[in-house]
Amino acid sequence: MASYRLGVRIGNWLEDEYAHQDLLRDFIRKREQGQLLVQRLARLQENIFKKVELSVSSDGFVHFGDTVLLMNPDNKPSDLEGTSEGRDPEMCGDVTLAVDMEEVSLYSDEPLQISRGLSAVKRVDPIGRNAFCIVSVDGSAVGEPLRYGQNFLLGTKGGVSDKLFYLASDHKTFKDFAKKSRLQKVFLTAEVSYLALWQAKSLDPQLRLEHEGFPVPADSKIIITHCYTNRNLAVPRTFCVWSYFGREFEVICHNYLDSHRVEEDKNHWEIITANPGPEDGTMVDRSKAFPEGYKNEFVS
Repeated sequence: MASYRLGVRIGNWLEDEYAHQDLLRDFIRKREQGQLLVQRLARLQENIFKKVELSVSSDGFVHFGDTVLLMNPDNKPSDLEGTSEGRDPEMCGDVTLAVDMEEVSLYSDEPLQISRGLSAVKRVDPIGRNAFCIVSVDGSAVGEPLRYGQNFLLGTKGGVSDKLFYLASDHKTFKDFAKKSRLQKVFLTAEVSYLALWQAKSLDPQLRLEHEGFPVPADSKIIITHCYTNRNLAVPRTFCVWSYFGREFEVICHNYLDSHRVEEDKNHWEIITANPGPEDGTMVDRSKAFPEGYKNEFVS
């Protein structure tokens, strides 16, 4: 005859029951406070994917206080033609500078904090994580045009912060460098210092001296240079980082020069503003206007 029947509890049944009750109470507490992982992820996606209204440039120039996108236009380098990188469609297309969500901790009970890393994402619609603000450092009033050779800050809230964090960089060291390329990294900082100062330069190096002091045009290719290290903001596209939202590109500071000492496409940037027309979107989405009677054979 068996010593125990089916209804007899054996082992650490009381401890297991208390542990189950504690686990249930902890789950209910986190659910009420919105601290469950699924709730934090949903709140993060809601914030960083929230649509942001870009500034409209009435005169075609970039102004202090404007909310813009920083876009690295589609590049087709000749050194990648015929290679796997050249055939990979993920390497092509326009990318925008954005807050890298890889370092955002979803497993902590602390409120969501903005990540200090950056990456380039394949979307040109303005959302919380890729919208930046042009901030003055020399007392220029909001609405004044940004000029070539003038120091400025690039601030962002990343979709999860209430205050601005500024794009910055510093010389690489043996311990501090970009994770993939091991070159000079870029990061976000809350402090306004010389590490966060940038300048816009003309795309043509032979005209940079003549363009010094002229307003920076919006939606046109320029070079963005870090003042402290004299390195250009770049997206090499051969170094990928993985985040909660898929594969993205590493953003660094490095001067990519061709045989003529001219910056390559990796260093090209466009400051994208909103479309002033009745249709929504950015200037990238706006169709090009042609004179009446003009026939463009390259447009289908």
